[in-house]
Amino acid sequence: MNTPLLQEYIERLSRLIQTESRSNGLPHNLQPIQLNALHFLTRANRYSNTPQGVTEYFGFTKGTVSQTLTTLENKGFIKKSPDKIDGRKVHLKVTRRGDTLLKKTMPSPTINDAGKELTKTQQNQLIDHLKQLLVEIQKKNGMRPFGVCKTCNHFQTKGKEKFFCGLTQESLNKIDSEKLCREYQHTNFESNTNS
Repeated sequence: MNTPLLQEYIERLSRLIQTESRSNGLPHNLQPIQLNALHFLTRANRYSNTPQGVTEYFGFTKGTVSQTLTTLENKGFIKKSPDKIDGRKVHLKVTRRGDTLLKKTMPSPTINDAGKELTKTQQNQLIDHLKQLLVEIQKKNGMRPFGVCKTCNHFQTKGKEKFFCGLTQESLNKIDSEKLCREYQHTNFESNTNS
């Protein structure tokens, strides 16, 4: 593999996405990481929509994540709510205002437009290859994979629209099952893209 060329392309793509994200956030006085955190929270299930989940997903320090979440909360893009079982735990919910902003900025309009130039097969192959690369990098760095709940080893179906997590021993609803989970463990075959 031509690793230097691969890294060059990934770095260039990342810079272009960050530049667009910076432009999208400027009218709201938001940095790219703040938009990214907001986007993650719309995709995170109840095990992941916490400050710890955000910290683990991005690999940032707790201080950076704390500042990011404080900014989003102060601007009305997220709301904190205590966990119903463990009051020490806080869940982060994206507000209507946050959803409105994300509909304009995520996914990246530039990537969306550029992706339309690829065939469906090319799009799927690109996603599969990037996913494989991401999984390998996460393994090498000891990071959690944050996969889609319903593709996890712990996921169990208990009837029509009834799901269960074998790890936490808790019932899951359909919405949680379709979102990213920090407790995710890879299955032998995955049909959904992980992040």
